[in-house]
Parts: sequence; C-alpha cells; structure tokens
Amino acid sequence: MRIGVMFEIERPFDDVMAQVAGLAEAGIEAAWSSQIFSMDALTTLAVAGRENPGIHLGTAVVPTYPRHPVMLAAQALTVQAATGGRLTLGIGLSHQMVIENVFGLSFDKPARHMREYLEILMPLLDGEQAAFSGETMSAATFGPLGITAPAPDVLVAALGTVMLNIAGRMASGTITWMTGPKTIEDHIIPTINSAAAEAGRPVPQIGVGLPVCVTDDEAAARAKAAEIFAVYGHLPSYRAMLDREGAEGPADVAIVGTASEVADRVRHLASIGTTDFCGAPFGSPSEIRASIDTLAGVVGS
Repeated sequence: MRIGVMFEIERPFDDVMAQVAGLAEAGIEAAWSSQIFSMDALTTLAVAGRENPGIHLGTAVVPTYPRHPVMLAAQALTVQAATGGRLTLGIGLSHQMVIENVFGLSFDKPARHMREYLEILMPLLDGEQAAFSGETMSAATFGPLGITAPAPDVLVAALGTVMLNIAGRMASGTITWMTGPKTIEDHIIPTINSAAAEAGRPVPQIGVGLPVCVTDDEAAARAKAAEIFAVYGHLPSYRAMLDREGAEGPADVAIVGTASEVADRVRHLASIGTTDFCGAPFGSPSEIRASIDTLAGVVGS
C-alpha cells in the first residue's frame, strides 16, 4: 500500500510547495491534492512534481462536470510529461449542490455522465483518437492529443454500487473519502472487483482517504473532527457510507489515537486490500507533524 498525504492548497503558493517538499523529506510516498475553490490541483501538482522528483502525485479528486474530458486529458498528460509519469488522476462527480449552484450545470443522470465521460477520457489518455457521441457528452478529435506521456491511472470516486461498477469496468480503480474500513472491505472492494473481473480488466486499485490525527487526547481530536468535517456527514453520498459503517458522523471514521494506534489502523487498511492510503492530517501543528511522521513510519512496514 502506497502511503500518501493530502496537502492544503488554500495557502500562498510558496507555502504549498513547501508542504509538498516537507512530505517528500519526511518519507511520504505520495502527495495528493483536492480540486476545491482554490488553486488548480493539476497545475499545482505539475509544479510540485518538478520541484520534488521523488514523490508520487495524485488528485482526489478533480470534478468532471466543469472540465470537458478532452481538456482534462490534455491537462493530465501535461502533468505526466512534466513529472515523468508520476500522476494518479482521481476524478469524481462532485455533488449536486456544487455542480448546480456553483457552476450552473445540470446534475441529471450523473452515472450516465460518468460513463460517457470515461468513453472520451480513457482513449485520449491512451494516445488514441476520441470519437464518441452520447446523451450527455460527445467529442470528435482530429486524432490523438499531441502530448508524449504515459497514461496516468484513473481512479473514479465511487461509493454506490452503480458507480463502483462503472469504475471497475472502465477505469483503474476507485478513490474513496470518509468511508470506513468495514465498508471498504464488505462493499467497496468486492463490488468493484466483481465488475472488473466481469469486464476482463485487472484487479482495481483501491484508494482510501480518511482524516488522521496522532494525539494524546482522542476525545478532543474527535470533537475537532466532528467540527471541521461536519459537512461530509450531510452530503448524501458520504452519509450513505457512514450509515453503512454504523457511524454517527465523520469523527467516527477518522483515524485518531496514539502513533501506534494510528499506524495499526492504517496497516489494517492494507491488509483488507487498500492499494493507496491518502491521509488528511488535522489538529494542532504538533499533531499534524506527528501524523505525517507516523504515516511515514508505516511506509515499507
């Protein structure tokens, strides 16, 4: 299991670059960025990758609706060219309230949107021409994109059965967020593995993203998690996974405890089939530092 950390992008650019450099120096294997309402994740990773040649890079995730797949393919391949092929491209639908309210786009039939999006994106990443016309997406390129770079692995943010089937049949795997280990083991992995097997595809990659806090005060840290991650307890896709886990809210699936307790819980994720762990450290500066050091200590163990 590759050990990664989600870095903050809502900071001055030089501070963001310093974060990634710090992760690389600590021994973290992958630096992950979300695409939110701040700096562009893929541009940030291209620069971070050039400045830090040893660390893997990932998006968790880039929303599909605001970027046509032809443009996203060009962006992803450019990052691959800039970084020597170290990108894992995580993509997702985002959420209805974001897509409709922020971007003014329709969120109608999201599963079909993702299927058609991948019909265009995947051939382009593989150096082929895109020629597809669907109900929600279409593209007819004049040929392959003129970017010499290897195709990145594509992980689809998939939680429900329909989306997991799409990810298993069409992409490299999935990247989850706020989904506990029981649900990963009993629902996510068997569902996507079955879909991939039926399609004759390789065993999928399983990315797991969770908040992490190494602390001597677990109760206080979980109260902090309940506060800063509260929104994820209300968004329907995450709420369904929390309910499946038997969790009241995000604080219950956060990985919180002493260094040894956190390390054991991360190793457990590897034992059930997780291929990429993306920790999101939170808490005080000293707790965040301890969390990163603890995750780095799990590398290779």
